[in-house]
Amino acid sequence: GKKLGYTFNHRNLHNVSLGQGQEAVAERALDLAAKEGHWVILQNIHLVAKWLSSLEKKLEQHSEGSHRHFRVFLSAEPAPCPESHVIPQGILENSIKITSEAPTGMHANLHKALDNFSQDTLEMCSQEKEFRSILFALCYFHAVVAERRKFGPQGWNRSYPFSTGDLTISVNVLYNYLEASSKVPYDDLRYLVGEIMYGGHITDDWDRRLCKTYLEEFIKPEMLEGELCLAPGFPLPGNMDYNGYHQYIDDALPPESPHLYGLHPNAEIGCLTQRSEQLLRTVLELQPRDGSAGGGGAGTREETVQALLEEMLEKLTDEFNMAELMAKVEERTPYAVVALQECERMNVLTAEIRRSLAELELGLKGELTMTSDMENLQNSLFLDTVPESWVKRSYPSTANLGSWFADLLARINELEAWTRDFSLPSTLWLGGFFNPQSILTAIMQTTARKNKWPLDKMALQCDVTKKSREDFASAPREGAYVHGLFMEGARWDAQSGIITDARLKELTPAMPVVFIKAIPADKQDTRGTYPCPLYKTRQRGPTYVWTFNLKTKENPSKWVLAGVALLLQI
Repeated sequence: GKKLGYTFNHRNLHNVSLGQGQEAVAERALDLAAKEGHWVILQNIHLVAKWLSSLEKKLEQHSEGSHRHFRVFLSAEPAPCPESHVIPQGILENSIKITSEAPTGMHANLHKALDNFSQDTLEMCSQEKEFRSILFALCYFHAVVAERRKFGPQGWNRSYPFSTGDLTISVNVLYNYLEASSKVPYDDLRYLVGEIMYGGHITDDWDRRLCKTYLEEFIKPEMLEGELCLAPGFPLPGNMDYNGYHQYIDDALPPESPHLYGLHPNAEIGCLTQRSEQLLRTVLELQPRDGSAGGGGAGTREETVQALLEEMLEKLTDEFNMAELMAKVEERTPYAVVALQECERMNVLTAEIRRSLAELELGLKGELTMTSDMENLQNSLFLDTVPESWVKRSYPSTANLGSWFADLLARINELEAWTRDFSLPSTLWLGGFFNPQSILTAIMQTTARKNKWPLDKMALQCDVTKKSREDFASAPREGAYVHGLFMEGARWDAQSGIITDARLKELTPAMPVVFIKAIPADKQDTRGTYPCPLYKTRQRGPTYVWTFNLKTKENPSKWVLAGVALLLQI
């Protein structure tokens, strides 16, 4: 402004925050500013996606004949995924772009959290020692929850927009409570911060448990006695001035590692591996789609797809004859109903696979006109990804097409073996079900009918055996043996029968066979156990299946912070 010989005041600077019907105000401000040479700041343009095409036209109109001092500044939050990119290309091409990168790593995040305050902040409370200790703990908490996102689903099931506003409001609440009470109300503070300030963003129950556990570990009476470590090797600092806290972070904070977040070092390996796979997948998708698929004898793209297509059609078995299977069932037990439901869903999936592949085969031969759906299927087969029409009728999976199809054939084999006489298999492959909850519910229904117990007052008890699948010749009298489970974030010590720390580079160790039986809910003994969520895939979140109580000698909070979960697929 000074270089232009320009002085700002409330008359020549228009600041409009978009998102609540402010589009008309913004348009009037642009018209006036273009005429008078004012500056316009439009904040949060990502919130008005439908209006952005009008904004683009308006800026194009004012690009010629407007006052030489006229300037427009736009701000937007980063889009969480490519589908959310809403800013028109014309605006992006005709603007100077500046990005504000969020800090990475605990060191930068902790400094940034503390930067929201000053020496005056530290001195404003009458209970100075308590205020400073809890303020620093809240800064560490904020840095942890913000940076934990980089570990993907093992960090948070879903991504949340935690902001510095959450931190500053939490500190205001802390100040008000300490001024109003001579004792520190730890429970109230943890509730307000964990359930309202930060918890207001959280939509997943397991993420809420994680947030609550962090606060239970960071904000408690021991913090005033010098006995609290925020992370291994990082004690909560004593009473210092503002610059002293910044210096303490530089001097005392250990190097960046998953330990600072309560996670196992394997979490970083898993997160970096997934990033690498995503990068390589993007590079593969950028390959030219015409011409030869590889140098020399690799054959053309069509030949590659044709060979894969023929192989899949050959390996795919016939659909289940539902009329025949229903006639074979003597009694519609809960287990038999689950088997029939799984066969029906498998038929829907295999029918779509067979139809789409046969259609594409005719298209490649020139007997049918290639449609967009057929081209998408061809691209998926070539890039080794599961086609969209199959995914819609399938089960959650993160596998590539080759692994996914082999897994599909294994599932069909399991169903064929089960439906020969509908007797419960010696061990159930829980990951092989479209709907794993159905078989777990069937276990409860069978026990409830046998003992005449109310179904809504029952629970599942999970006992981890020391045996593998091959050691079982028949199903148990009650309940079921289950195989095919994996643990992420820790491992199961079969000798001691408890959860223990994972071995380095063993990201998802297999579990022994698990014996699951139904018991009355009031007979459950949850002492010395960790309520462990079970998910279908490593994506976690919406793939949640059940909760199993697993024995532990450690405090369960350790496994909560480590993001320990059971998985059905890896």
